[in-house]
Amino acid sequence: MSSEQESSPKPEKRGLFSRWRRKNKAVEPEKSEAAESQNAQVVTPLEQQPGLPSESLKNPELVEPLVSAEVETTAPETQPAELEPAVEAPAAEPVPVETPVQNPSVALVQPVSPVELPVPEKAEVEYRDVVSDEPQAKSEDSKAEKKKRPNRFSRALSRTSAGLGAFFLGRKEISDELLEELETLLLMADVGVDVTTEIIDQLTARVKRGELNDSDTLKAELHRVLFDIISPCEQALDVSGKQPFVLLVVGVNGVGKTTTIGKLAQRFQREGRSVMLAAGDTFRAAAVEQLQVWGERNEVAVVAQHTGADSASVIYDAVESARAKNIDVLIADTAGRLHTKSNLMEELEKIKRVMAKLDEAAPHEVLLVLDAGTGQNALNQMHEFNQTVGITGLALTKLDGTAKGGVAFALSRRFSVPLRYVGLGEGVDDLQVFRAEDYVKAVLSEVD
Repeated sequence: MSSEQESSPKPEKRGLFSRWRRKNKAVEPEKSEAAESQNAQVVTPLEQQPGLPSESLKNPELVEPLVSAEVETTAPETQPAELEPAVEAPAAEPVPVETPVQNPSVALVQPVSPVELPVPEKAEVEYRDVVSDEPQAKSEDSKAEKKKRPNRFSRALSRTSAGLGAFFLGRKEISDELLEELETLLLMADVGVDVTTEIIDQLTARVKRGELNDSDTLKAELHRVLFDIISPCEQALDVSGKQPFVLLVVGVNGVGKTTTIGKLAQRFQREGRSVMLAAGDTFRAAAVEQLQVWGERNEVAVVAQHTGADSASVIYDAVESARAKNIDVLIADTAGRLHTKSNLMEELEKIKRVMAKLDEAAPHEVLLVLDAGTGQNALNQMHEFNQTVGITGLALTKLDGTAKGGVAFALSRRFSVPLRYVGLGEGVDDLQVFRAEDYVKAVLSEVD
């Protein structure tokens, strides 16, 4: 009885507490199913679960395999699928790395473009000019000098050419009156009576033969005649071959001997020669100091003694010193003296004898300095000095301050002594080597 009672089902209690328990038991599976459905909805797309909530409530057994399958499979697969693009993204980073390579290339080209190539080219050209050989530099200097020379001669001889240069302006026909007027102008320029007569005779003869028809042909013929007269005097001084080359400078008072010596010293230095000066003018006050100033200016040694010392002794000491120091050129100054004073002229003979004791050929050049302003008196000076010491060269100074530049033609025709230098001004560069063509052009140049 007891076993039957145990096996028989117990009657269901219908109390309030039992109904509450049954109600809770029914709610618990619903909550679990709802939770599982929510987890499945997070992973699974919404398009695949349109009726999932209602079915899961009716059939809770069907939800478990779906949730377990999708949670186990999709959860690990979706995460790597979403992470793979993030891992591949760094692989695409080399593309922007190439752009910096292009920027440096552009940056390298940009600094080159602003650098102008002509700038280094000009620097190289200037460097080559400085380092160029001395003969080339001297040739360029000579070309520049050739361009400047005619202008210098024309400016210096402007007073001499004031009459002759303007004479042919506006003239057409040649007449006897025209030739007489030309003769007067030549005499006023201190060409000299003898030389003027010679020139006019040649022009008149050609006019009579009909070879000269107008003023232009007459001027051209006058240019030719003057050039033929003075061109033999164009002989430059050559100081090479002797060491030292002794240059003795003589002349009367006030012709510019000391100034000419200073300019000659600088000229020889420019030629690359060593120079020494001898203050042989011991008579004139401050003559020694004046020559020493030129020596300091040109950085040239000056051999000197006190005022009143023997001029021959000073020059003798200078020759000895120049030989001992291997000097290229020795320029000896002498006291100015009138060509009419025989005792002073004899002193020059003594100087030559003393020089010959050291060098039989000394002096190698006796340069007579003449003031162009003295006119025909220069012929007398040349005559006296030539007889005493034997003049071998002339320097005609102060041409810029006189209208008597024609005296050079008279000196050339009478003595045929080389005209070495002409003084065209007070500047150091105004002592120029004589050029016959430039001189004649300047004498006949038209005044501006």
